[in-house]
Amino acid sequence: MPQRRTAKKDLRQSQKRHKLNLLVKRQLKTTVKLYKKAVANNDDTSGKKALGDVYKALDKAATKKVIHPNKAARKKSRFSKLLKAKTSKPTE
Repeated sequence: MPQRRTAKKDLRQSQKRHKLNLLVKRQLKTTVKLYKKAVANNDDTSGKKALGDVYKALDKAATKKVIHPNKAARKKSRFSKLLKAKTSKPTE
């Protein structure tokens, strides 16, 4: 346990930030799961809408510095490539 008053305050701040970061990460994971489910169903319109939601969640996480901005950009690129590959395939 911290002894000094400032150390106690730092501990409170870090615990609060930790909870908020976990909330942002959890929201990001759920939007990604919904997106992958939409892509797996080969539903083009819901896939595009879900991709927009994923972009928004990734940008929000990167802005709040929960994830690195380059990681957000990399994931956005890969998710858009996934949607393009799934929708461009001819269905038999």
